[in-house]
Amino acid sequence: MTAALSTGASSTAASPAGTDTDVAIVGYGPVGQTAALLLAARGHRVTVLERFPRPYPMPRAVSFDGESARILAATGVGAALAEHVESSRDYVWHTADGRTLFRVDVEEAGRSGWPDSSSVYQPGLEAALAAHGERLPNLRVLRGHRVTALDDRGDTVALTVEGPGEGTTLTARWVIGCDGANSVVREEAGFTATDFAFFNDWLTCDVVPHDGRAFEPNNLQVCDPARPRTAVSAGPGHRRWEFMRLDHEPPEEFGSEANVWKLLSLFDIGPGNATLLRHAVYTFQARYADRWRRGRVLVAGDAAHLMPPFAGQGMCSGFRDAANLAWKLDLVLTGRAGEGLLDSYTAERREHVRHALAMSMDLGKVICQTDPAAARDRDAVMLAAQERARRGAQVGAARPRTPVQPLTTGLRHGGAPAGDLVVQGRVTAAGRPADRFDDVVGRGFVLLATEPPRTLLTDGDRAWLAELGGHAVQVVEAGNEEPPPGAVADTDGVYLPYLAAAGAVAVLVRPDFYVYGAAGDRTALAALFAALRADLAA
Repeated sequence: MTAALSTGASSTAASPAGTDTDVAIVGYGPVGQTAALLLAARGHRVTVLERFPRPYPMPRAVSFDGESARILAATGVGAALAEHVESSRDYVWHTADGRTLFRVDVEEAGRSGWPDSSSVYQPGLEAALAAHGERLPNLRVLRGHRVTALDDRGDTVALTVEGPGEGTTLTARWVIGCDGANSVVREEAGFTATDFAFFNDWLTCDVVPHDGRAFEPNNLQVCDPARPRTAVSAGPGHRRWEFMRLDHEPPEEFGSEANVWKLLSLFDIGPGNATLLRHAVYTFQARYADRWRRGRVLVAGDAAHLMPPFAGQGMCSGFRDAANLAWKLDLVLTGRAGEGLLDSYTAERREHVRHALAMSMDLGKVICQTDPAAARDRDAVMLAAQERARRGAQVGAARPRTPVQPLTTGLRHGGAPAGDLVVQGRVTAAGRPADRFDDVVGRGFVLLATEPPRTLLTDGDRAWLAELGGHAVQVVEAGNEEPPPGAVADTDGVYLPYLAAAGAVAVLVRPDFYVYGAAGDRTALAALFAALRADLAA
């Protein structure tokens, strides 16, 4: 090893497999950072190989959903989010003449206990993740190191690395490619892809306004066939405007700075009241890798899938990848599960990505409509739906589909609520004020129960759950008295109704917040634990 590759915060002693590191992560954008922090926090030696010597200083993604916020909090940066993130507040579609096609108001405490949508300044988020990573002694980040080849040797993977000075080889037990749309890891692993051939060119303009105005709505989509365009929050103090390139417009002229200011003037934005940080023409794409694992090589984030921006699910899907993969790889690395567990990663995540892609493309086909007659028909249908909603009991009947999807395959047992993304509310424990469940109880496998776990579980099952790093907790009604030891009070009133609706005395939740299965009595709970044992050993 070169000196540059040997230095870092963590020990360079060989891992149990005789390798340089347990996990090599290629790429250190938000998805690579999330995977690295989740694995390093579990005690694994993680080495990141990032080809660029410095973090990219400009924003790319500008929002994430509540599930993503919950995942980011699990990395340890929950308290730091407020500086770089704000609630998205709303999302509104207008016609060319300003009529509302539909409106979605963001829940401030949604299903995952965080705002259903948050606007983010990505460079700030990445800096917070990187700063937290620097505090983990078993995580080393090697910037300016480019992976050029992989050799999966069966029990280890050898990575050919070009870095400062001469090149070298690094060996890892597992490799995760988080290296973006042009992933070297994906190409070296030979993954084919399904491409939906759905694309358009859009001009992205990242701006800091200086006039102190309030933007109402905060996030706007103008469905104008003459120029589809977008105006959204990009985190505290930042805004983004996007404009679709029309077929007759040369890309070079369309992306010029002069044209940027011309288009921004549609929103009364100009050099006198704003600073233009960045502008670029990009082509969105819709595709995913057919396999996300081959041997000891896996891919995540843009290396595994690319999607149009209209549902805001690109980065979110990458966070889900990292959360799904981290706990499974942790169990495999520690010998608590067989390698076959990792096959569920592709099966589970690809299904969700298919849904998110379909939703993004459906929205894009509506937004990107440039035929005036077709746009009039679209507007008529959507305005009629809004009118019906105004007259009916449910105002919001025209909401788009939600990206929150249950698992329909992979590691789950039984029928509903198995596969659900479990709700998160605030709970209260003895001696603690009300707070989000994850911060009060802890993360990992969690058994939610309506009775004391000691009366529901055998000694063996309680011990095994502890070996998995899990928690068993009774949920009781909130009241004036503190809950008993080992229990939490359902402060927000979400857990007991959830368990009741499932007809369950207990629900077993996976570390990525999806329900493994539910049990209606002690016998069914013992069977549920037996099924999980078998699934992890397979």
